[in-house]
Amino acid sequence: MSNFFEKSDLSRSEAENIISDTLKKCDDGELYLENSKSENILLDDNRIKNSSYSSDLGFGFRAVSDEVVAYSHSNEISKNSLKQSSENLRSTLKSAKGTYNKSIPKSNKRYYENINPIEEKTLNSKIKILNKVNEYLRSKDNNIKQVTANFSGEQKSIEIIRSGGESLTDVRPLIRFNVSVMLEKNGRKETGVYGIGGRQSYDSYLKEDNWKNVCDEALRIASVNLESKPAPAGEMKVVLGPGWPAILIHEAIGHGLEGDFNRKKTSAFHNLMGQKVASEGVTIIDDGTIDNRRGSLTIDDEGTPTEKTVLIENGILKNFMQDRLNARLMKTKSTGSGRRENYRHIVLPRMRNTMMLNGNQTQEEMIKSVDKGIFAVSFGGGQVDITSGKFVFNCTEAYEIINGKIGSPIKGATLIGDGPSILKEVSMVGNDMMLDPGIGTCGKAGQGVPVGVAQPSILINKMTVGGTKL
Repeated sequence: MSNFFEKSDLSRSEAENIISDTLKKCDDGELYLENSKSENILLDDNRIKNSSYSSDLGFGFRAVSDEVVAYSHSNEISKNSLKQSSENLRSTLKSAKGTYNKSIPKSNKRYYENINPIEEKTLNSKIKILNKVNEYLRSKDNNIKQVTANFSGEQKSIEIIRSGGESLTDVRPLIRFNVSVMLEKNGRKETGVYGIGGRQSYDSYLKEDNWKNVCDEALRIASVNLESKPAPAGEMKVVLGPGWPAILIHEAIGHGLEGDFNRKKTSAFHNLMGQKVASEGVTIIDDGTIDNRRGSLTIDDEGTPTEKTVLIENGILKNFMQDRLNARLMKTKSTGSGRRENYRHIVLPRMRNTMMLNGNQTQEEMIKSVDKGIFAVSFGGGQVDITSGKFVFNCTEAYEIINGKIGSPIKGATLIGDGPSILKEVSMVGNDMMLDPGIGTCGKAGQGVPVGVAQPSILINKMTVGGTKL
């Protein structure tokens, strides 16, 4: 754990005094200290193309009065920089007359180890594995034209100091391993991409069988896409596979259940609390408490312990995801969902691991029930309008369904719809829930944070599919 005052002319007690003095008439606020170390190693075209290491140290100082947020940050932890930030906050909140709310529940439960994954494995050993990945894949198929593989690792130490000297700390490891394969056959090129990651050491993911499985999956997806035909278009039934396809729930529904959009009444769900918003049997939660998962947190970036938040239960809207500011203004409690990309950014209510829970049906039953439709196994990029919930998603692996059977792979399928409508079109929920492999990053207001998703297979009765078939 970093000692943020060890090499500074600012002592902890001086910092506590400045914090308490600055926030005494505010509704909320904190000093957020962060020390992060990160690396990225990239192999491409048979060689290591890039290897980088960076470290960053700094603080963000926040004061909140009613719904006005004053924020100042610096990459220098010193007496002068904190005093300057304090003056900036005071000038922004001249009329602050609130009562500082210092209550934060405590928890000793941790969901990942206090490790630095970057230092647990040497640079040479990581490069050696990337070269093995390249050799392994190129030996498997003569049609491979390009192999790209990369490791990224991070350790982030944080401390949150609140008025009165209350201190909360966390050390967050994070790694990711990605492989991309391009195949060319008869003049046609297709790519397959796969990756794994989470809040563990590299060794947890890079035992030989594990990295080979990642390679095999990327190659399989590229091979499937090489045999694909143009996707059909029109309104049809869609079966979503388990695991990563829950990114559609994350984007089209999850964002609409974040507190700030609902407080400002810009979400399609803002006035539907306690009402039926989904088919019976649809239960969606946002869970920050799953061990070692990419979206899990011991405490959020305000110091609140994370929890398992039930958002929709058997079709009924139960909760929104809340940070402290939006919870206070909406007269409810924080769900431990206050997150920021780093010390330069303000806190926003954000998702952690967003999941649809198991139902009772099987994927086989769903496929059999579809005369004509598609089976979507994986997604790439998408676009969402939070206000309406409208979305467009590109399928990176999908198949046609004809007369209750999975047919040919299809290319160029896009799923088009809106989150609130799609929730009501779910007619079957599977019993095969899977977590995603651990590579998700969510963007909001210019900030990216690591997240996870999970779901079982689901059948959506009616959905617009954009295709490329003439």
